[in-house]
Amino acid sequence: MITATCHCGAVVLRFPTLDVESARRCDCSYCRRRGAAPVTVPADQIEVVRGETLTLYQFNTHTAEHWFCRVCGIYTHHRRRSNPAEYGVNLGCVEGVDLTVLDIPWVDGVNHPSDAKPE
Repeated sequence: MITATCHCGAVVLRFPTLDVESARRCDCSYCRRRGAAPVTVPADQIEVVRGETLTLYQFNTHTAEHWFCRVCGIYTHHRRRSNPAEYGVNLGCVEGVDLTVLDIPWVDGVNHPSDAKPE
């Protein structure tokens, strides 16, 4: 099992596999500020082992659920707006991952497909 933790260790997540190729950085107003690179984990495969300090943040459409530790402030994961059956787990929280050696692509979150006006 793969383990992801916040900085202080109050939040612990587990999931079966790590798809590093799914890592993306987003340029929306929120992601740009937090600077994380989430990887995809199916919602039915993520387990919150420890999470009493998890705090939810939502904005705009209130569809995505952004979770962070209220003790150390680290963003650990979010339920995706683009696909609520998936979570994005902060790759920086995954034990043993060196972000400095990865070339992580960017996605256009400023122009999110859910915000497109029907033609």
